[in-house]
Amino acid sequence: MALDNKQALDLAGAGRWDDAHEMVQAHSDKLACLIHAYLHRVEGDLGNARYWYNRAREAMPANTEEQELERLYRLISDQRK
Repeated sequence: MALDNKQALDLAGAGRWDDAHEMVQAHSDKLACLIHAYLHRVEGDLGNARYWYNRAREAMPANTEEQELERLYRLISDQRK
């Protein structure tokens, strides 16, 4: 089943970490890895977050969690264009 990236971010933004994590953990495309990384940042597991950012071929950004959530929404929006 395809991942609904926006729904995963909506769940994360609503504080439903477990539900969002369950949605992304079976996917390995770049955006899913970035969302997965973000979720682990929110969780406070920075080692795991770095692992997922590396899987997405990005360094862990020095932005806030709120800024990262906004960035991920923008990436989804850009992907849909």
